[in-house]
Amino acid sequence: MLIIPAIDLKDGQCVRLRQGLMDDSTVFSDDPVAMAARWVDAGCRRLHLVDLNGAFAGEPVNGEVVTAIARAYPELPIQIGGGIRNLDTIEHYVRAGVSYVIIGTRAVKEPEFVRQACDAFPGKVIVGLDAKDGLVATDGWAEVSQLRATDLARQFAGDGVSAIVYTDIARDGMMQGVNVEATLAMARASAIPVIASGGITNLDDIRALSAVAAEGIVGAITGRAIYEGTLDVAEAQRLCDAAGAQGAD
Repeated sequence: MLIIPAIDLKDGQCVRLRQGLMDDSTVFSDDPVAMAARWVDAGCRRLHLVDLNGAFAGEPVNGEVVTAIARAYPELPIQIGGGIRNLDTIEHYVRAGVSYVIIGTRAVKEPEFVRQACDAFPGKVIVGLDAKDGLVATDGWAEVSQLRATDLARQFAGDGVSAIVYTDIARDGMMQGVNVEATLAMARASAIPVIASGGITNLDDIRALSAVAAEGIVGAITGRAIYEGTLDVAEAQRLCDAAGAQGAD
């Protein structure tokens, strides 16, 4: 299981939101490329970038920053979400050196677009499912549907999706612990590798996810915890590696 540091971009700065609220943000750095360097130096093997402005605008807003990070670390897998609503945007990011694009809102509103994207860019597409009380939210979490996240995930089973990033909105940025049960339910429902997001606070959360990782949880995205120092990236990755080695024995 990979520990994946999050760099959330708002107005060119590195921030963290609480429960996805744009007016409840904490600025951690005005130099996202330097922040990426911090996590690379800590030994991360993938980065999670989010264009927060883009998620609300419906198109990339912080694309130049994303490109700068990708060019600074060409060997590092990078996944980007926020405002990815068409094939042209995906092509732009892939050309810039991004490894994976995360389709969120359009995946919910037009599930067939996911298949189109997977056909056009094999191995590059991740679906982002954000849920509140198990129901899918879209448009930067501004809208909550009546669709269950696990039901939607099943629809993508044969499309060629590389992974699902599953975020529990109620926990995101709140430092209240990861929702292991919902994440595990997503992995079991979809048969697509799941990356956990939202609420990861300390090593106890990493241990809890590692204990069930064999059922299809391949990564854990962490933001506020690593910025505020309640979780150490290198230590968390060592724990995951050790758990994985034990599981292989």
